Amino acid sequence: MSSPTLSRWFMPFLGLAAVLGLALTTGCSGLLPKGTAPPRVYVLDAARSPGATTPRVEAAPTLIINPTRAAPGFDSQHIVYVRTAHQLEHFARSDWVDTPARMLAPLIVSAVESTGGFRAAGPATSGIAGDLRLDTEVLRLQQEFGDGPSRVRFTLRATLSDSATRQVMSWREFDETVRSESEDPYGGVVAANRAVQLVMEQLAAFCTLAAEPWRASKRMGLKTAEQQLPVR
Repeated sequence: MSSPTLSRWFMPFLGLAAVLGLALTTGCSGLLPKGTAPPRVYVLDAARSPGATTPRVEAAPTLIINPTRAAPGFDSQHIVYVRTAHQLEHFARSDWVDTPARMLAPLIVSAVESTGGFRAAGPATSGIAGDLRLDTEVLRLQQEFGDGPSRVRFTLRATLSDSATRQVMSWREFDETVRSESEDPYGGVVAANRAVQLVMEQLAAFCTLAAEPWRASKRMGLKTAEQQLPVR
């Protein structure tokens, strides 16, 4: 049998083999694991509304807000939950869009500004000169599962210091627990935002009250200076 004859004889079988191979490849691809979907990401955005701003008080200081720190275990974008005491776990398919500490920065500025107790308030990176400094640390932000509905617990430590003397004027720990409306990450995120909002309101009030000794000393200094002016 000549070579052209052999080619004509094998050609149909080669075509059939190609079709079968394509079918097998297509069929097997359906059995392969599909690509992993990206995780859902959530934000903390429980800032107070601008309408809550109150008039500025007399002799108000400027407040510098240092970057918020976070305790070990809460310094990542993982959303933390707890089922067993002292054991932190992370949701596999849900994360914060940024670390909670960094997301808190604009919320703290907004909350403090709304009190009217400061001439200005801004992050340390803003370059403004500040009379007082606020340091904060996230000690806990976790969804707790156990008996009954889960709940989110948020704990923040705040320290207010005099920039000139570096002396601590006051410090406090804020701790809020909010019940989750659903037993999933989203329910925890909603509860976390509510807990953060409650703490921001308390933090703003704390800063205003803790700064009062500074204001009192400033008013006393102005009064003394006025008394020492020569009488004409």
